[in-house]
Amino acid sequence: MFLFAMLAFLYLFEIMAVQTNIRAGMQYAGKMYAKDAYLSPFVNTGKLQSDIREEIGTERLDRSLILGGASGIDCGKSYVDLLNQILYLNISYKMEIPIPVFGRFQVEKEETMRVKGWCGYESSIPISAEQTIVYVTETGTVYHKDYHCTYLDLSIHMVPVSGLEDLRNESGGKYYPCELCGKKVSGMGVYITNYGSKYHMSMSCGGLKRKIYAVPISETAGKGACSKCGK
Repeated sequence: MFLFAMLAFLYLFEIMAVQTNIRAGMQYAGKMYAKDAYLSPFVNTGKLQSDIREEIGTERLDRSLILGGASGIDCGKSYVDLLNQILYLNISYKMEIPIPVFGRFQVEKEETMRVKGWCGYESSIPISAEQTIVYVTETGTVYHKDYHCTYLDLSIHMVPVSGLEDLRNESGGKYYPCELCGKKVSGMGVYITNYGSKYHMSMSCGGLKRKIYAVPISETAGKGACSKCGK
């Protein structure tokens, strides 16, 4: 009885692990579909299965309880709502559970997920120069035309305190203490960004966070253009 109980727990954990892996694979496959939805609105079930296997790993699937291993995953019921560009991802598979003395039992499983394809946005309303969308931060003094501008997309990394005086940012400037958290340097390292001019004692410092707003350029009175992307 103890042996059967232990086997039951082990199989239960493996079933849960397989389900978690399948969901992770579905999320990856859905993301790949959403990215390419504007190129082709139709679903390729073979591509879905390949993406799922790539995310989980063929070796992991082959040694799992899934009957047939990596080839035991079926995406045949998946389809796309062409009107709304929504992928209805449906994965079915069987798990075979070997029980000593009693034989092998098969459990049919089905996982579903909905993913909205990214097919862009096209406005029927003419956009004037004053309505051009730009990006600003709460405390920033400039506006950005590129959402992925390096001044908005922070790259944070830790550096030793000992070499701080000799460090320079990508613009050639020195690093100075953050007014919020950098007044008292303690510990072995501080946090800096590639284009920032401050060093920080804490990763949770407000100076390392960016709240970005998309606004019409006509609402940025008093702000200048970013020297990197605002030209």
